Parts: sequence; C-alpha cells; structure tokens
Amino acid sequence: MEVDSVEESEKHEQKSDPPRLHRRIVLFPCPLQGHINPMLQLATLLYSKGFSITIVHTHFNSPNPSNYPLFSFESIFDGNASSSDVSEDVIALISNINIHSVTPLKECLVRLLSKSENHDEPVVCMVSDAIMHFTKGVAESVGLPRIVLRTSSAISYVTFGYVMALQKQGLFPIQESRLEDRLPDFPLLKFKDLPTVNTRDSTVLYELLFNMLQNTKASLGLVWNSFEALEKSALATIANDYGIPLFPVGPFHKIVKASSSSLITQDSSCISWLNTQSPNSVIYVSFGSIVGMDRTGFVEIAWGLANSGHPFLWVVRPDSVPDCYDLLQLLPDGFLEIVKGRSCIVQWAPQQDVLAHPAVGGFWTHNGWNSTLESICEGVPMLCTPSFGDQKVNARFVNEVCSVTKFSKKLRIFFGEIKAFFMECGARSKSMVGIYKIMQVWRVGLHLENWLERRDIESSINRLMEGEERKEMIARVKDLKEETELCLRKGGSSYESLQSLTDLILSF
Repeated sequence: MEVDSVEESEKHEQKSDPPRLHRRIVLFPCPLQGHINPMLQLATLLYSKGFSITIVHTHFNSPNPSNYPLFSFESIFDGNASSSDVSEDVIALISNINIHSVTPLKECLVRLLSKSENHDEPVVCMVSDAIMHFTKGVAESVGLPRIVLRTSSAISYVTFGYVMALQKQGLFPIQESRLEDRLPDFPLLKFKDLPTVNTRDSTVLYELLFNMLQNTKASLGLVWNSFEALEKSALATIANDYGIPLFPVGPFHKIVKASSSSLITQDSSCISWLNTQSPNSVIYVSFGSIVGMDRTGFVEIAWGLANSGHPFLWVVRPDSVPDCYDLLQLLPDGFLEIVKGRSCIVQWAPQQDVLAHPAVGGFWTHNGWNSTLESICEGVPMLCTPSFGDQKVNARFVNEVCSVTKFSKKLRIFFGEIKAFFMECGARSKSMVGIYKIMQVWRVGLHLENWLERRDIESSINRLMEGEERKEMIARVKDLKEETELCLRKGGSSYESLQSLTDLILSF
C-alpha cells in the first residue's frame, strides 16, 4: 500500500480547508513558552481534522491571535501574573494561576456553552494542559468532557511519581550527600536527576504535582507530544496504571506547519548566516525561554565556544543573566575578534528552522522536551546541560549508556512505594512491571555535568562535533529520525493515534 509522506500531507492540508465537523473544542494552555507552543500545535492538528477551535488563555503571555486567524480567542483573568514571576518562582506562578483562574474560566465556559446552544457548532470538550489541574473541577461543574495534554516526555512524567513517593517517606528533598548516588538498583538515574524546581515553598511544589497526577488520571484521555517508537514502554506503563486512553500523536510540529506561537521575537537573520556555513559544522546553543545563568557562567560559555574552534549560533536572551540587560557588554575582551566569521549571536532563533538547516551539526541544549524532540526529529545530536524539572530526566535518556533489565527485591520494595502512591491517586494497576522495562536509552548526545568550566565545554563540544563517538551518535539519532517519519505516515502510530483522538472527541 502506498503511503503519503509528511510533506505531502502538509501540502494537501494547506491547499484546502478540511471539511467542517460542526463541533467546537476549547483548549486552555499553561502560559509558558514550552507549554503554549505544543497546545497551539495540537489545536492546529485538531482544526485539520475538521473541528472548530477556541483558545482560552490568560492575560499573561497571551498568544497573538493574528497568527491563527481561523481560531477564536478568549482571554481570562489570571491573578495579575507577570514575567518577573517566571524568573523569581515559576512554581508559585503556576500555583497562583490554578487558584485565581477558577472563576474566570468557569464564567468563560458558561458563556461559550450558552452561545453554542443557539448555534450549529456545539462545544463538545475541553483540552487543558495537565499542569492546569484546576480545569478538572471547572469542566465537571459545567458538564464538559475534559482531555489533558502533557507537554513533557512520558518517562519524565513517570518519575514525578518517584518524587511523590520519596516525599511521602520523608526522603525528599534529597540530602546533598546523596545527589550523585544512583537510585536504588536503578542505575540509569541519579537522585539529582529527579524532576525538581527551585521554589520558595516546597509544599506548593508537592501539592502541584499531586493535583496534576490525580486530576490527569481523572480525565477522559491523555495526549502526548511524543511517539511510540521513542517512549513505548513509558507510555504503556502510564496507560496500564491510569486506565485511560493515551494518544501519542507527536511530534506535533512535523505534522502540520503551524504559525509561529513564539512569545519572543525571532531573529531569522541567523538563517542567512547559516547559509554561509559548511554542512554539519555549526553547533547551535540555546537554553530555552526560562533558564538563566550567572555572569561567570556566561563568560565560561563564551570562552568554551571560542576555544572549541567550531562555528556557533548562540541564542542569548536579554534576561539570561539577572540584572544585566546588555549581555554583549559581558563578553570577554577580544572575544568578538577571535570568533569573527564563525559566530552568530541572536536574542532568539526560529529553532525548528535552525535544527533543520544542513549547516547545523550539534545542539547544546537545556533538554526541555520540545527542544529534545525537535533535535531528534532533525537527526541532530545533543550536548545536554539540564537545569530543572523534566530536563534532567530527558538529558539522561539522551546520553546514558546503561540499560536496566533486572529487578531486585530491594527495588521491588522501592517501586512498591511508588505503586502505592499511584494507587492513592486512583491508578488501577496492581504492579509496576512496566516501569523497569522503560530503561531503553537513546544515546544520541553527551551530558556536560560541569557546564560552567570552559575547558569542559571546549572538550565536550569537540567530542560532539568530531570523531568516532560523533559517528555513533549520528547513526543512532538518524535511526530515531527515520522512526519519526514512519510514525507520521498513513498507518503509522501517531497517524492512527490522532485518528483515535478524533473518534473519541466525536463520541462526546
């Protein structure tokens, strides 16, 4: 049977508007860059299946409606969140939005539902970000079915259960003396790799995680920006324990070319610069929209890049270093002269286009899930320096070499505690058998543990960009890229999963 390629599907979808189903879906994203992007990409996918789309969003970090003329947008009050809240305490920010947006969202949904009663396009369901856990109660109060989008990797989601189990035993936060230790009989991850975020009040973090896990399992379905060949065991474990349908329909950005949902102005001039560079010669450096560093770290990165001798495209956000708004002044004396002709520094880049460019041969990343997935999709090996949350788990799976297949008695006891926590959250499984089968690793990058030392940076870049080790990583990431292309084709796992998601929504 002949199958359509991703590119052919995109061209077909761009030529004509899909037949309308006369059903409307309301989508509610978390207002952070790494969450808004996949939600709007999912909205574009659902529109391509014939659904009408309404995006309900907070005042803070609101998307630009002009980029999506076929969607309708509704803005709600969020408790006066601001950009400074993100850098100061992102957990407190998310928690406050969950508290202050309850009534505004309910009033908005009531208004939308009332309007749809006199229209031939009823609102049939809501899709909300998992971290916006308050949407469970709001959706139930207005009688609206709710589906959840999780924007992280599936494996990192599983490890949130570890954190909660350890916290319940009084073992979390982890003592500093144990951070480098491997998890008991679970050598893939170190204690320091577990997903955490610095916050003024750790109880707020635990409450947020607990509510996210509990209210996600109460949804009618769980959508992932991932694909089965990449995370099959983790997805199977979650499906078994939660007992709800899972829809790994990613990678979203490779199915439909969505309009830009970037909250930061992109500098496309870097593409012209890449056009002047040799194939696979450039290392692209970007640590996402939130991660910051101190002045010393900034200077060490600069010298590490300069001393590596490789051309580089470096994204330097204006807020990368606290209390410094002209970062170019922080560059060492003589730096720009040394790297002249082989450097390009921008405040923000069109990342998907950059990673797809033939000149890019490596990606130094914080390993947010969007960045990790985009790099895999383009067959680009990674240099990993995670900071918080799911980034640490993603980085281990990108670079780790070990594989776990055996399960000791001691580990069974440990996972028994995790199982008990999931059971408390409403998970139905009697075992965590799938957990230890998850230990498949991708080995498509390197982990830069001490990323603020220029000599370590230089040597790691050279390992990533040269030699036999690079060839091995390239071979593995190219295999994953091929798996990505297969899953998106007609009959592929993501193609079929998107159809199953469509069928579920049509059943409401």
